[in-house]
This record gives sequence, structure tokens and C-alpha cells, in this order.
Amino acid sequence: MNTPWKLLRHPAGWIATGFGSGLAPVAPGTVGSLAALLPWWFLREATPLAYLGVCLAYFLVSIWAAQWVIDQIEIDDPGVVVADEWVGLWLTLFLLPSGWIWIVVGFAAFRLFDILKPWPVSWADSQLHGGFGSMLDDALAGAYAWLLVMLIAMVFNAS
Repeated sequence: MNTPWKLLRHPAGWIATGFGSGLAPVAPGTVGSLAALLPWWFLREATPLAYLGVCLAYFLVSIWAAQWVIDQIEIDDPGVVVADEWVGLWLTLFLLPSGWIWIVVGFAAFRLFDILKPWPVSWADSQLHGGFGSMLDDALAGAYAWLLVMLIAMVFNAS
């Protein structure tokens, strides 16, 4: 496939690229994470069980979509795949305290863990491949970021 934009000719391309946000020429992971805030704005109103159900469903569908993109462009864990950022950020923002500052804190925490990749994020990133590997490392980064945000919220007694 000579141009990444051709990925959008297939539903898997739309899903994996975060509806095209992963095609940003600079910092596609950050752009994809920013784009994930739009659907999250609606997702945040769901019950905790429904919220996690949507995260799980999107994670599973995105494994397929990421694998399809990987097969098309023959690059393992390509930057254009940002569905993993969507899931990771959504996990980070789960049960978020109210107020815009917590969105900023959550976003920053997720990007930090996604970039630094502490163990087992680094293990998943280096050892697991394909659609599953592409998705799992950011889900783990999201779990770490969620723990950090909840700890900060507890310290500041936020609700």
C-alpha cells in the first residue's frame, strides 16, 4: 500500500487509525490520544460496567483492525495504529474525578507511561507482536496511568 490514506478504504483502517487521527504527520500517538477524548466525552456518562465493556469491546475489535493494518503495511506496531492509544486513554480516565484538570492530569499520565514504558509495558511492547501486542502495551500503560491519577486524586482528596 503506497499511501497510508489508502488504509481508510477498509473499516479496519478507520478503527485502527482512530478514524484517521493516526495519519497525523507529527506525533500520531499524541494526536490519536487527543482524538480519543471526543468519544470518551460520551463514554464517561456510561455506568462503570458499561464503560469497561466498551473498552473491552473496542480493545478486541482493535486487535483485528491493528492486525489488518500491520498486514497491509508490513510494519509491526506502526505509528498509524492509534486504537491502542484510545483504549489506553479511556482506561486512564475511568472513574475520573470531576473537573477539566483531571482530564489534563490523566492525559499527561497516560502519555508519560506510554512513552516511558515501565515493566511490564516494555515487555509487552518488545515481546508481543501483531494486533494483540500493539494493543496490550498501551492498555497496560493506561492501567499504570489510572493508578497514578487515582493516587494523585486521593492525595488531593478529589471526588
